[in-house]
Amino acid sequence: MEKWYQIFSNNTGISIYAWIIFCLLPFYFVIISSTPGEIFTGILMIILFFTAYRLAFIKKGWTVYVSVSVEIVLSILMTLYFGYVYFSLFLAFFIGNIQGKAGFITLYVINLVTTIGSVVAGFFLQKQIFISQIPFIVISVVGVILLPFIMYNRNKREQLEKKLADANQRISQLMVIEERERIARDLHDTLGQKLSLIGLKSDLAGRLLEKNPNRVKKEINDIHQTARTALKEVRDMVSVMKRTKLKEEIIRIQQMIESAEMEFKIVGNVDQISMPLFVEHVLSMCLKEAVTNVVKHSRATTCEVEITQTGSEVLIYIRDNGIGIPQKLDSLSGHGILGMRERLEFVNGSLTIDHNHGTVVKIGVPII
Repeated sequence: MEKWYQIFSNNTGISIYAWIIFCLLPFYFVIISSTPGEIFTGILMIILFFTAYRLAFIKKGWTVYVSVSVEIVLSILMTLYFGYVYFSLFLAFFIGNIQGKAGFITLYVINLVTTIGSVVAGFFLQKQIFISQIPFIVISVVGVILLPFIMYNRNKREQLEKKLADANQRISQLMVIEERERIARDLHDTLGQKLSLIGLKSDLAGRLLEKNPNRVKKEINDIHQTARTALKEVRDMVSVMKRTKLKEEIIRIQQMIESAEMEFKIVGNVDQISMPLFVEHVLSMCLKEAVTNVVKHSRATTCEVEITQTGSEVLIYIRDNGIGIPQKLDSLSGHGILGMRERLEFVNGSLTIDHNHGTVVKIGVPII
């Protein structure tokens, strides 16, 4: 339940000054009574009502329902003996703050029935007083009918809004984490490819140092150019999160495969493939990772890349005639392959790997 000071809440649709009047009115109705005994009894019931009302807000569990029961009894007595109906509005407001659906409906029905019953009985017992305040009694009965539902729905809406705010905050945090992981994967893929290319060219230059000095000079120049390209790509990625074109990526992987002294084949026309820029970036990064794995682990002599577009998806096949994927690089545990799967999830893509005869990596992205 809410804290006790919300007895005078501004969320009821009734001004706080109206609530203050409702708190002072019972003393007026008691004071106009004819005997000191009635005055003492009335003031005692008022004090008991507000004490129970406060306890109902600050307590939990079964004690709440005991307090409300006491309040209902006191409200009936005040209506019958002093013509004061307005405690029922306090009850209606409180009942609207009950979160349990069963408890809300039970207390709502009890309060409504007892209020209407005591008002009807009051017209016989305190006819003159009740006739003089018929408009206010009608307003009170309408408030008893509507106010609990207004408060109940408002509280539910506030809870949903709070949950939505918490969910949005959580989504924002997850987006930040995902963006960091994406940048890390981009850096890993970009630097991994370039460093692999530098390593391959360095090994080749070392083997050709005595046999072909002119070729060594060319390889060293290529190493220098590759390092400069890697530095530029990292800077572009960090500053403007550059999107990689598939056509440009094919040129780079061809250079890497040929530097590894492997035969490269390309099947399909990339210029005829139509896809959003973000999807093309994802496919480019996945293609880069797949070819990097071929160069590092396959021990193949040929690598073929096939790119096709059907009526419903874009397909990329990366085939090699190597040894397949070692157990330590299985499709569920390899970090590079896991990164490809995570990337493809963003575009509802799929990744399948067949390594019975060489390795065939199939990447599919639906066309939206």
